[in-house]
Amino acid sequence: MTKTILTVDDSRTMRDMLRVALTGAGFNVVQAEDGVHGLEVLAQNSPDVIITDINMPRMDGFGFIENVRRDQRCRVIPILVLTTESDAAKKARAREAGATGWIVKPFNTTKLCDAIRRVAG
Repeated sequence: MTKTILTVDDSRTMRDMLRVALTGAGFNVVQAEDGVHGLEVLAQNSPDVIITDINMPRMDGFGFIENVRRDQRCRVIPILVLTTESDAAKKARAREAGATGWIVKPFNTTKLCDAIRRVAG
């Protein structure tokens, strides 16, 4: 069965790159422009994995992750953070919020897909 991935990133270019890479690897992709939109898309979909940026307008990745984890039906969905940030304190904050993993941009498609498959079970 095809896995569905929700990507949340304010950069159209990054969303396009993720869509091309992930659909090319056989995943179904749904997308959101920021954390607020991500919660709206999540309410209408049941993704197997979520990939989110940290630095976004309206609601950043930390707020998005915290909101996702408050929803009982979404607590078990793996969340991978995909960001330009590499600061240890931000990584720790993301883990505390409920992130499953952290990947630094620019991403390697093979490594990203391997990480998705690993966390999706």
